[in-house]
Amino acid sequence: MPPTPLHVVQISFFVDPAGRSAAQLLEAWPTLVDVAEAAARPGNRVSLIQASTHSEHLSREGVDYFFLPFGDAAARNCGRSTYRELLQRLAPDVLHVHGLESPRETSSLAALAPDVPIVIQDHASRVPRIWRRTAWRRAMSAAAGVAFCAKEQARPFVKSGLFSPQTALYEIPESTCRFAPGDRNEARRLTGIEGDPAVLWVGHLDANKDPLTVLEGISSAARNLPRLQFYCCFGAAPLRRQIQARVAMDPHLRGKVHLLGQVPHERIQMLMRAADIFVLGSHREGSGYSLIEALACGLPPAVTDIASFRSLTGGGAVGKLWPCGDSLSAGAALQAIADRISCGTRAEVRAHFERELSFDALGSKLTAMYLDVLHRARRAGAKDHLR
Repeated sequence: MPPTPLHVVQISFFVDPAGRSAAQLLEAWPTLVDVAEAAARPGNRVSLIQASTHSEHLSREGVDYFFLPFGDAAARNCGRSTYRELLQRLAPDVLHVHGLESPRETSSLAALAPDVPIVIQDHASRVPRIWRRTAWRRAMSAAAGVAFCAKEQARPFVKSGLFSPQTALYEIPESTCRFAPGDRNEARRLTGIEGDPAVLWVGHLDANKDPLTVLEGISSAARNLPRLQFYCCFGAAPLRRQIQARVAMDPHLRGKVHLLGQVPHERIQMLMRAADIFVLGSHREGSGYSLIEALACGLPPAVTDIASFRSLTGGGAVGKLWPCGDSLSAGAALQAIADRISCGTRAEVRAHFERELSFDALGSKLTAMYLDVLHRARRAGAKDHLR
């Protein structure tokens, strides 16, 4: 087994429907860049192959990015040949595939590089329909390991027989974040955020995120926190009318709820610096990017007690966890955080981020996974040799 530094090739089979250039796409998909750069932090050599409608190569921060047609984006034989030649030239120690939902492409990759262990990183996948499971089983049988934000998220896949008993499971954060804490008073001046506490939501206004339960929790907490203000940043908003109606009928919400709509990503950092508490009511998340961003800013969270949020918060070591759909518990969580906010609270949250979710932390966890699958592959190869 080769010692670190390793050569890891990360692969993304999802084709950008907008057909953007490499530089544009890496700007639009920051998590793709962040995971690659995190993997390179311990000194590994990292290359990323991105399925694309065009061919392009660029290097940034020590990572080589190759955009080329392969998989569904290939011009049939030409694309497959170029892809194979690139893999042979790169000669990786480990292949890291982004997403479970490309079983055909993953099986093809295993055939092209049969001696290289493959790890697959989940990105909020669901167990497929029964008629698709044969292809999934074939692809997953080629994987040496699968990473989830929380190992608990693997249970439905294991129960459905999609992973072989030999497939190793890893608990790895889905990404990291470049946000950082900043001066709260200056952030409030720049954003206009007010409130004691100021509570921030960053997420869609949909049934899964459950903003109506959160609103009930805000209403409950506001009875004891009369200066509370609630700010919502969101994209899709199928529940917006219901939210507006709920606010209009509740004197504890009127004048306290601010629907900011879609906010530029760079402004989210400033809002998180200005706020006192982050809140989400999600019933299901593959990870929780906005929660990771909040933790990076040192913003204590009051979020639902789901697998990924438990993992990201260290089982509630920072902030408070509350049961999905339970508005009274949501209000109590907000109240509990508000009661103990101090100048040291943000430092505690940021310290947790540094230990568990920073670039260095993610890079260490990824490297440990890569080394483990290589060790497992070496042991399996030794056993085969003895047979």
